[in-house]
Amino acid sequence: MFDIILQGPGATRKTHRVDSGRCVIGNGWRSDLTLKGKQIAKQHAVIEKSEDGVVISDMGSFAGTWVNRERIVQYGPLQPEDEIIVGDYKITVVDRRPASEPAKAPTAAVQNSTQPEADVPVDATRVDRVLLEWRRRVHEKIIDVMDLRRKDLHSMTDAQVRRETEQLLDELMRGLEPEIPPSLDRERLRKDVLDEAIGLGPLQPFLEDDSVSEVMVNCADQIFVERGGKLTLTDCCFTSDQAVLSVIERIITPLGRRIDESSPMVDARLKDGSRVNAVIPPLALKGPCITIRKFAKKRLHFADLVGYDSLSDEMVAFLRVCVEKKKNIVVSGGTGSGKTTLLNVLSNLIPKDERIVTVEDAAELQLNQPNLVSLEARPANLEGRGQVAIRDLVRNALRMRPDRIVVGECRGSEAIDMLQAMNTGHDGSLTTAHANSPRDAISRLEVMVMMAGMDLPIQAIREQIAAAVDIIVQQKRFPCGARKVTHITEVVGMESGTIQLQNIFLYRQEGVDGQNRVRGSFQACGFIPTFYEDLKSMGVELDLSIFGGEKEFH
Repeated sequence: MFDIILQGPGATRKTHRVDSGRCVIGNGWRSDLTLKGKQIAKQHAVIEKSEDGVVISDMGSFAGTWVNRERIVQYGPLQPEDEIIVGDYKITVVDRRPASEPAKAPTAAVQNSTQPEADVPVDATRVDRVLLEWRRRVHEKIIDVMDLRRKDLHSMTDAQVRRETEQLLDELMRGLEPEIPPSLDRERLRKDVLDEAIGLGPLQPFLEDDSVSEVMVNCADQIFVERGGKLTLTDCCFTSDQAVLSVIERIITPLGRRIDESSPMVDARLKDGSRVNAVIPPLALKGPCITIRKFAKKRLHFADLVGYDSLSDEMVAFLRVCVEKKKNIVVSGGTGSGKTTLLNVLSNLIPKDERIVTVEDAAELQLNQPNLVSLEARPANLEGRGQVAIRDLVRNALRMRPDRIVVGECRGSEAIDMLQAMNTGHDGSLTTAHANSPRDAISRLEVMVMMAGMDLPIQAIREQIAAAVDIIVQQKRFPCGARKVTHITEVVGMESGTIQLQNIFLYRQEGVDGQNRVRGSFQACGFIPTFYEDLKSMGVELDLSIFGGEKEFH
């Protein structure tokens, strides 16, 4: 893409070849080109290829980046004769553009320039880059000043932190006013810096947008969101990796969680219940990343799922009977298929006079029954002690006199305790598991039980599963983003050492429509569940017609 010719102290020269189209210069370990010196910031400047040529941008450094003896925010396209100064180094950039491709005249965003900003051609991309650089610069100054003033933010309320930060930000912007380009929107700069300093930065608008179901930060300058099951790349970004780390700390600190190089992964939740996962270097190679599964503000009911064509009225009628008559249900599906949403809807069908204990890694379930105890797992502390795993909570739940146990997700050895609970008088318990089909769900349960290390024979494990699980509800997310219940399957027992399954309802795909959305029909398989005979003998009125009809959804 381009070559960087570097002349350091002592007149030593070397060439750094850049093929990726982007090179970060600084003295930190995250820099692509590392330079030593007191005047060089950890991330000092970035040189990157654009449509017009090669552009250099200052990353909010204290000493600044200089091109042709003028301090710049951004300058480009660079020419071979342009002299760049970073600390004690002189830099020349040679664009490896094909000879037939003409170079455009350079433009610059210059600090302390006597030339009016209106004389410089400005496009939308350029303005965004300038805004980003000024966001980074002001944000770093706020952090530096707060460190100098030794503010104990942990002892302050949210309102006090916001008021203090707003006052400090106003002071800084008044001092920087002569240097800020006239074309830059001051109010937007102030809002963006404030959001990044005390809020969740560029993530804040997406968390307030009800159409966004998931937010994914791959690195500081790459944020994806999911809308309607479809992923899209946004034009928003953080100013630096440190800004992403600050947001992560802001999320996990009130929860007593930690993240550092010794513990570089963490699960947490926002105040509204949205689930958060964060991973930082050295595990995350591109920089800190965040994944936020948003918590629906509106509590969904079966009527909503039918309206979304996720299942049929006949399926709802059957699942209602299963929950009310205490059948043990496993909701299985892939990541993002809607397992937790369906589990939440099913859990709210539990009668209000029953005692429920929920067990989760990160609390997501929203139940409205009065007799409810919610338990949440806890990771180890700084000394590696104090961890409370899901399995410990499931075992403890058995001593809390529950009528129902609801486990947010079985993913390990806790499966054996869940099965034992289902087999020892806690009928009507619910959980979820990752699997691609009902048969896969059975296999996954077998593997998870083996993870408990109890060296049980496979025959005994299968008998436990066959006796404990009554119904498997399979969820699937289709390429178009639609989420549907594809199977409702009964576990009917054991035969020749194999667990026998019988489909009660199926979703049969019949192609896609003109907008590439999946279309098909929910169908009853004509099989009446075996436990219906027991319910009928108890005098329970049942509608058997739901097992013989067919209803189409497009």
